[in-house]
Amino acid sequence: MHIVIFTDLDGTLLSYDNCSFEDALDALELVKQERIPLVLCSSKSRGEIELYRERLANTDPFISENGGGIYIPDGYFKKSPDVGVGHDNGYRVITIGQSYSELRDGLRRLREMGFRVKGFGDMTVEEIASLTGLNPEEARLSKERDFDEPFIIEDGEDEERLRAAVISVGLNFTLGRHYHLMGESDKGKAVRILTELYRKEFGDIRTIAIGDSPNDIPMLETVDIPVVVQKPGGIYDNRIVIPELVRADGIGPEGWRKVIMKLIGNFQDK
Repeated sequence: MHIVIFTDLDGTLLSYDNCSFEDALDALELVKQERIPLVLCSSKSRGEIELYRERLANTDPFISENGGGIYIPDGYFKKSPDVGVGHDNGYRVITIGQSYSELRDGLRRLREMGFRVKGFGDMTVEEIASLTGLNPEEARLSKERDFDEPFIIEDGEDEERLRAAVISVGLNFTLGRHYHLMGESDKGKAVRILTELYRKEFGDIRTIAIGDSPNDIPMLETVDIPVVVQKPGGIYDNRIVIPELVRADGIGPEGWRKVIMKLIGNFQDK
């Protein structure tokens, strides 16, 4: 049986305060030794994820912008070589999300309705770096969006009222570290597509997903083993309520390391 791991980045594999994965290194090395696919599934842009794929020496597919796009390295799936409707710089691309221009137009319409919302597209690189704690290079990459617009609410607007307004303009939003305006895409839809491709490639597989925030719920609901890590302060997000949810004993990458070592060990013992 093959294992496939889908993981969120911010606050999960990467620490909340400095985006380090150092605390997860032992488990990451085990994943490589066992040749287990590790699919990065994040609200981050393609450019940001490629940066972390390089740092992690990761060569597996990845999912960008809360499920908006799936990027599969050329030749990765031998039994599905022509998967995807697009080809871009060494990737087969599956597009699920709406175009960024449509999302920017939706944000404009929300402002016309009286909501004081500000998207990454309205901010300078310096403003994004200050807001997120990203370094200038990562902040620049975070502005290069395709399918998802991170935004802030500037006046403490009621979330349910905003949600109703977003739906009225034909869009959706989710919450990670920031609010994200998006179309019909989500992490779960993208994970289902990749799961079927892995199943076609390998046959019997077991899927694991690890997250920490509400935008991870669709992904967690899709897999065999859903895992949530602790947030700073050692708490779990109480909005994540899923049957058979595994609660990792640790914050962010520390919890990631512990739970992955344990789960892989369990599979090896069978």
